[in-house]
Formats: sequence, C-alpha cells, structure tokens
Amino acid sequence: MAVETTSTARPSFDLKSAQLPVVAVALRDTDVRVLVADLAQRLADDPDFFDNDPVLIDLAHVREAGQEIDFAVLVEALRQHRTLPVAVRGGNAAQMAAARAVGLTAAPEAAPVRHAAPEIHEIVREVEVVREVPAPLADALIVDKPLRSGQRVYARGTDLVVLAMVSYGAEVIADGNIHVYAPLRGRAIAGARGHTGARIFSTCMEPQLLSIAGIYRTIETDLPADVAAKPAKVRLDGEKIIIEPV
Repeated sequence: MAVETTSTARPSFDLKSAQLPVVAVALRDTDVRVLVADLAQRLADDPDFFDNDPVLIDLAHVREAGQEIDFAVLVEALRQHRTLPVAVRGGNAAQMAAARAVGLTAAPEAAPVRHAAPEIHEIVREVEVVREVPAPLADALIVDKPLRSGQRVYARGTDLVVLAMVSYGAEVIADGNIHVYAPLRGRAIAGARGHTGARIFSTCMEPQLLSIAGIYRTIETDLPADVAAKPAKVRLDGEKIIIEPV
C-alpha cells in the first residue's frame, strides 16, 4: 500500500547577502613593473602583511591613460603577496575588458572623487550631507581577551571596544569607531562600510596599519614621539589619515 508523506527536509543551502571587508588597490600608474617593484619594497619587512585578503583593483585614476595594463602580471604579483584579486572597477571599456579576460569581475563604480568647490558655501553643504548619512549604530561589541597574530574581529554595524592587547598580525574591524584600551600593534580598520566620521582610539598607539572608510596608512616608519606608544586618536581628513595625541 502506498503511503503519502510530506517532506520536511531542510534545503541544502540558503542564499543571503554578504558584506565583507575588501582591500582596494588604486592604481596611479599603468606600468605594472613599477607597481610590482613598489609592492616588493613596501612589504619587504612584513611578508605576512596580507592573509589571503580579497582585493579590488581600482582604475579610476588611470582610466584616461593610453597605455595598456598587463592585468595577468598584476594579478600574479598581488597573489604572490598573499592577496586574492577578485574584482576591478573604474576603468574605461578597454581596461575593463582586459581585466575580465584574466578572470576579474566588474564591480560597481566608486562614488566620484569630489574636488574642492570654488565657493565656501558648497563645501559647507557637502559636510552637512556627510554628517547625515551614517545610520545609528547598535550597542558596541566588547572584546576582553587579547587578540593574537592571525585573529580577526569584525563589529558589524557598531563600534568595537577591545580591553586587551591587539598583537602584531591581529586585525580589528568595525563599521563604527574602534577603541583599544591596551597596546594596539596590529591592524585597525574603522568605518568599514564607508563611515568617514569613524575614529580609532588607543591608550598605546603602535599600529601595523590604520584605515578609516577605505583610506589606508601603513606604519612603515616610527610614529612621532607625541603619539608613539602613547594615548592617541586617529581620524580622517579628506583622503589623509591623521594621528593625534589624546
């Protein structure tokens, strides 16, 4: 006798949107040989700086260049430094076609870079808009244990508060502000979704890398005496990272 049954098996997968931090490499020269040499020089003292981080190649600054870009060499050079080139944006039609030919995906265009307007009132209106964009953040994520090399913490949609040391090679990421009440020696990425008003604070500023809203600064030389290993704050001024004593 046949028996009818109603299947209650769960589906084998779910489809969800995902927002992951991506390192943007903005080209300012079409000569890939120059980029390869600069990468090797910058990462010579820290070959483990990247840890298979996904990379987006931004061509906005070179889209008007007449020279071709050797994307095959560029992608291979980035992979050798433990990154995963996955996408490209901002290029002209020929550049984007050449990038897709080596397996890169076309990403949405970045917001246009705003240049200073000739009249002061234009600048004032722009600042007011920027202040209104960020949505209210949820309660802060609090971490009370030391973060060792290779560990990563991401505070999605909120601030991150760390009550113990962030070791060299560790990474702290937040959509809002980052507060480290201990030595900050690893990588700190605030405003991960583009919040330009985000800040980074530490009672002992010794970072490996600082980033706010996608603007990065690697610490290749000693910090000034008034902030090195001392209480300090980090903010964004246009496209420049500013480190100040607290």
